[in-house]
Amino acid sequence: MRIVLDTNVVVSALLTGGGTADMAVQLVAQGAATLLVDSRILAEYDVVSARPRFALYSSERRLLLELLQRLAEPVVAAPLQLTLPDLDDRMFVEVALAGRADVIVTGNVRDFIPRDGALSIPVISPRAFVDRMRR
Repeated sequence: MRIVLDTNVVVSALLTGGGTADMAVQLVAQGAATLLVDSRILAEYDVVSARPRFALYSSERRLLLELLQRLAEPVVAAPLQLTLPDLDDRMFVEVALAGRADVIVTGNVRDFIPRDGALSIPVISPRAFVDRMRR
């Protein structure tokens, strides 16, 4: 399965080892799913996970980000004229569409509901993703 992980899933995986987000990331680490990224997504993973409010250990954070970058399939995505509730999330949709992802996995599904129609790609929670992969 080809997926795009929203930043909140990566940060949640770091914060709550053994939780649903961590299970989703582990599926990528095990090769059960192919993570699609571009440089913008990798940069956001890095910047957001480094925020002091998360108090993550630098070495743990760095190891996960390096693993994800090494395992991920890089995608070159064209800009879209898509209006989402959070415009910063547009890059995830752009990469998902360009990389022919099967799903976008996010803890904030509502942030991916365009104001001008539906997405042509499913947007699901980490729980739904893990459940789907277990079937």
